[in-house]
Amino acid sequence: MKNDKGILLETGTNELEIVEFSVGKNKFGINVIKVKEIINPVPITPIPHAHPYVEGIMELRGEVLTVVNLANVLGYSPSETPEKDKYIVSEFNKTKIIFHVHNVTQIHRISWENIEKPSETYYGSESQIIGVVKLNGEMILLLDFEKIVVDINPESGINVQQVKKLGERKRSDKKLIVVEDSALLRKLLEDTLNAAGFQHITFFENGREALAYLNKSVEAGKSVDEVAQLMITDIEMPQMDGHHLTKVVKDNVNLAPLPVVIFSSLITDDLRHKGQIVGANAQVSKPEINELIHIIDDIILK
Repeated sequence: MKNDKGILLETGTNELEIVEFSVGKNKFGINVIKVKEIINPVPITPIPHAHPYVEGIMELRGEVLTVVNLANVLGYSPSETPEKDKYIVSEFNKTKIIFHVHNVTQIHRISWENIEKPSETYYGSESQIIGVVKLNGEMILLLDFEKIVVDINPESGINVQQVKKLGERKRSDKKLIVVEDSALLRKLLEDTLNAAGFQHITFFENGREALAYLNKSVEAGKSVDEVAQLMITDIEMPQMDGHHLTKVVKDNVNLAPLPVVIFSSLITDDLRHKGQIVGANAQVSKPEINELIHIIDDIILK
């Protein structure tokens, strides 16, 4: 089953489509945008001393791809019906990777408003769960696939040392807004932006919170450039995604002057047009933090 790009939604509607799959007795979801195709299991070559999550490697259309066993990731037992197992071929952060799951069922169209952020009281700050969808009396858990990949290969994540090599900057007067639902990434972005010389950063967990802050500030009589000189936003976030946030900001005459940079694992050549449609000033694929810093420089220091 290949992902037909025709099923992708109109940009900025605050909706997404997820592929529902199962591992053990639990149901999970992955954003359709990240899915290239779904295939039946084929022979895998194990790798000596590989990370516990990694089942091995396989060749697919001339490319050698890593296969991650999600049962290992989640601490579940192997499939009881391996003949029904599926491989989800995905692409994000400019990387292709295959996830071995126990079954793939259907595609759901849902609103980000209907996705709840899991409580740290039962999932913990290091959880691989980024959202919970209540659907037809059941719960579908949205996995943090980016975190899973970084757990396997920390070098694939945001690197503070790369930013420090760019040299010192003196720009403490510049105000940034960062909208990112991952606590881990918020901390990493804070560290890297601080290292780049930005000290005045206001963080929000989703687009709805950021928009409420901007509207409240403008209603209080402030111009948007007094509130912030630039906003950085992820795309995938519960309540309101980054595309919808960008569209609402750019459609508002009072907020439109605020430059918006989308910083997401979903920035690919095929999907870059979605950010352009909603009016983003720039788009950077995670984890290219150096490129993000250069773009911030170009926008607010010119």
